[in-house]
Amino acid sequence: MNLVVDIGNSRTKLAIFSKKELVDSLTIDKLTISRLEEIKKTYPDIDRTILSSVSSANPQVAGYLKSEYSYFLELNYQTPVPIKNQYKTPYTLGLDRLAAAIGACELFPGKDLLVIDAGTAITFDLIENNGTFKGGNISPGLRSRFRALHEFTKNLPLIGEAEEYPVIGQTTEEAIRAGVINGMVFEIDGTISLFSENRPDLQPVLTGGDALFFERRLKNAIFVKFEITLIGLNRILEYNVEKQ
Repeated sequence: MNLVVDIGNSRTKLAIFSKKELVDSLTIDKLTISRLEEIKKTYPDIDRTILSSVSSANPQVAGYLKSEYSYFLELNYQTPVPIKNQYKTPYTLGLDRLAAAIGACELFPGKDLLVIDAGTAITFDLIENNGTFKGGNISPGLRSRFRALHEFTKNLPLIGEAEEYPVIGQTTEEAIRAGVINGMVFEIDGTISLFSENRPDLQPVLTGGDALFFERRLKNAIFVKFEITLIGLNRILEYNVEKQ
């Protein structure tokens, strides 16, 4: 069995896989050695693990994983992966973006893919049907846009998303909400349409904390998968074990 550890900016995701099958997953605020010990007791058959972190991982966590399991892989930009990466600066490519692209390839092999991660930032990553990562776009996410309007102006209030919002705002709060949310919906739909022009069978895959909020509002058909990064990390782990 495999243990996948994905340390993000604010939260950590953990997943247990039996080969390709996701057995269990959880999201926590802070990863501790005691939590890792609990997982080891609950799943004694785990013998391989991968660690991915947006910043330098806690050396205690890495040391524990390395000492407790027969195979330990700490992901970095030089780690062999099962797709071709054409990003010109691979050392600046977020490991979560790369892992999500690989996860999409696992779900839709042989398809042109657009992976959209809607979180603090919103990223769009294109993977061709031959398994080549071409690159993508990055722009501010939903809450980042609301906060930017508040922090970089004198009079605009800080507000958040809502299930119901107008097409045209008749108060300042309505205008901000309509502008931010409609703008992001148009951006996502427009990017899907743009990338589909020469790829009529393009499969968009949506993930991230705001995935469901936008999935209900998009005109384009889209596949939502929250575990796509974890699936990709597990595939990277399996790929490197196979190469031994």
